[in-house]
Amino acid sequence: MEKGKLYLVATPIGNLEDITLRAIRTLKEVDLIAAEDTRQTLKLLNHLEISKPLFSYHRHNEDIKTDVLIEKIDNGENIALVTDAGTPAISDPGEEIVKEAIKHDINIIPIPGACALINALIVSGLNTKEFSFYAFLPLNKKLRKEKFDEIKNDGKTAIIYEAPHRLISTLNEIKQNLGDRNIVVAKEITKIHEKFIRGNVTEIIEKIQNPKGEYIILINGEKIEKENELNKLSLEEHYKFYENQGFDKKEIIKKIAKDKKINKNEIYKHFINKN
Repeated sequence: MEKGKLYLVATPIGNLEDITLRAIRTLKEVDLIAAEDTRQTLKLLNHLEISKPLFSYHRHNEDIKTDVLIEKIDNGENIALVTDAGTPAISDPGEEIVKEAIKHDINIIPIPGACALINALIVSGLNTKEFSFYAFLPLNKKLRKEKFDEIKNDGKTAIIYEAPHRLISTLNEIKQNLGDRNIVVAKEITKIHEKFIRGNVTEIIEKIQNPKGEYIILINGEKIEKENELNKLSLEEHYKFYENQGFDKKEIIKKIAKDKKINKNEIYKHFINKN
């Protein structure tokens, strides 16, 4: 028996007109639609006048349901995977079934369409050549601080999703950890109350009153000149800096040589003579 196919179908993120002809045809032709929220997907299907069996597949049942879906595809069924809104497998359980489908040599077909983070980025006015997507930051304080440190050292446009009830506190954390950077807050993309708020963090906090809806925060990348800071250190301090990050001796010597733009043998000789 020939295996079925797994289709990753992008759906609208607000405006129901933002769906492709190919997506509509695919939803009509597949045997089953796996949805993050079947109630939400049913609204879309009713709007498109499509009647198809729905299968609940979300973060809390993916461990069990992934195997069920893979078995159905192995048995010849074509399945479309959709998320609540936008492109599946971006910050949702879709990535798990994709990994499993690859193991089973199943043909995975992307059906392009709306993606909130990309639409926010292209109108932000920030650097679009390089960017980093962090989705929702972890709630754990330690892990959250690590993410802010990562953003600080990255130097690329950073994109974060945030819930309305946490928006102001997250903006304050951005200011505290990253400084008063230029940012863009995108609200309710493609929906009636779509809005893009631009400015530094202080200005944005003053502009936003009683946040409601779905938000994306885009943070201007500011590359920190680590090289200059590290070169102010002695070789021993420089060595300790990388040692504390878990690098072994060979890697540390390579990194110091690269930072100081000198031959690694000179660094090696220095530490040999010290011993």
